[in-house]
Amino acid sequence: MAGTGCGDYVRLMTQTFAVSGASGLVGSALVANLEQKGYVVRRLVRQGASSEAQIAYAPSRGTIDVDAFAGVDVVIHLAGAGIADRRWSNSYKDQIRSSRVDSTRLIARAMTSCSGGPQTLVSASAIGFYGPCGDEMVDEERAAGSGFLADVCRAWEAETEAVSAGGGRVVRARIGIVLSPAGGALRRMLPAFKFGVGGRLGDGRQYMSWITLQDTVRALVHLATHAECSGPVNVVAPNPVTNQEFTSTLGRVLGRPAVMNVPSAALNLMFGEMARPLLLQGNRVCPKRLQELGFDWHHQELEPALRSLGI
Repeated sequence: MAGTGCGDYVRLMTQTFAVSGASGLVGSALVANLEQKGYVVRRLVRQGASSEAQIAYAPSRGTIDVDAFAGVDVVIHLAGAGIADRRWSNSYKDQIRSSRVDSTRLIARAMTSCSGGPQTLVSASAIGFYGPCGDEMVDEERAAGSGFLADVCRAWEAETEAVSAGGGRVVRARIGIVLSPAGGALRRMLPAFKFGVGGRLGDGRQYMSWITLQDTVRALVHLATHAECSGPVNVVAPNPVTNQEFTSTLGRVLGRPAVMNVPSAALNLMFGEMARPLLLQGNRVCPKRLQELGFDWHHQELEPALRSLGI
């Protein structure tokens, strides 16, 4: 069942999924989507499994219930400490890295150790892999960039190689800015914009490679249930926009002015080290592999996408 790259077009008839990060923004929506489609979903949990619908694992202790992976067809791995949940102290940067690298290593070990276990791993990564790219449009052929986030993504993805080496199919889903009023960047932005004090960050020229939550989930299911593609896949909409374009569009959708500007110096003061890579630098990412797969986005343009969210 190992993937052979794009062009093979063999559909995987999967039935049982194991999902990590199932309580997060993307994970909870993904689980609901899979269950609605009739798939069996088993959640990876850290507090100890209380039923057969759960698989116990503890990345910080290096323990996982390997036997519980028997009968699972696909693992979708989404777990990781929130990149923007708090300021980047050295200890929190270690947590961001270890929560991704250690959990991926543990899941890969379980997949390669379990007889009759899953042969497909869809492992989340992020477009931070590319580092800041300015105006250049980049696709999956672009090498890893520089900086903390790029280093984390590179180490994160490297842990999936054990599954590939064991004959499994691995998709590294490099996810962009997921738009949902329920969480993530948009939820943090909405209060200021609704009060009419929203606007661009810095000079506003940094690109934002976005995708709606609905299309994120649809893309992950598509990648999990089709065998024709392995390797890195950018999970973004086809039309990235600058921060200036994004904030102007959001203000228009909300019927509020978006003429404020938060200077770079203020952002650096408020957010410290994380301000530049998360707020002031961007990357303009093309979903080349998804386009080659014939994926059909529900939302390709920003304004209709934002209006679809009911904000």
